Amino acid sequence: MIAVEHVVKRYGAFAAVDDVDLEVQPGEIHGFLGPNGAGKTTTLRMIAGLLQPTAGRVVVNGHDMALEPEAAKGSLGFVPDRPFIYEKLTAGEFLRFHGGLYGIDGADIAPRVHEMLDLFELRRWEHELVESFSHGMKQRLVMSAAFLHRPRAVVVDEPMVGLDPRGARLIKAVFRRMSEGGVAILMSTHTLEVAEEMSHRISIINKGRIVVQGTVEDVRRLTGAGDEHFTSIFLRLTGGSGLQEIDEIV
Repeated sequence: MIAVEHVVKRYGAFAAVDDVDLEVQPGEIHGFLGPNGAGKTTTLRMIAGLLQPTAGRVVVNGHDMALEPEAAKGSLGFVPDRPFIYEKLTAGEFLRFHGGLYGIDGADIAPRVHEMLDLFELRRWEHELVESFSHGMKQRLVMSAAFLHRPRAVVVDEPMVGLDPRGARLIKAVFRRMSEGGVAILMSTHTLEVAEEMSHRISIINKGRIVVQGTVEDVRRLTGAGDEHFTSIFLRLTGGSGLQEIDEIV
């Protein structure tokens, strides 16, 4: 479970995130949307413990990030928008290294590494150097690392960027499977059809503030949009500032 309670992040007089409330329940895929500069990545980095909020509280699986940072981070999987990978390691070495950071070693690590490589269709490249991987393969490897330690909550920033259609279908299937197993997933995305297809609920942020939350049907009802396409709703809520992002994915 992820709970963000009245979180603020200021840089001087500028509020990048302004009084954000957000909750992701076990088994929920929660889409997090907004135009560039709206505060999405800043919010996700505070949830992951990489940034300290100016005010407010972040709780991950019952652990306050400020008071119990190790416990909170240990129960969370995180995929940043620009992940770093040690490219001179093989895929298997990278996952074993990552597992060691979470205390997974000895007889436990090998079967778990193989399980993740199989799940993300990377097993045949277990002994290949990561530097030889395509962008999509690296993205899948980073996601396999995020799920390696069996986190009960996962935060993913732009999971579909750079993936071909087959890779995107695979990631969607994995997310659904993990959700069915009770994992809470907070997913930032610019791809509106992904958010509409995948998310149990969504939150739309603009200029640092949440402008609407709920299911897609809730958003339509709250905005009086009826059967209006979700893309049109998004553009209206963000003042049209999502046009560039939509152009990039067409």
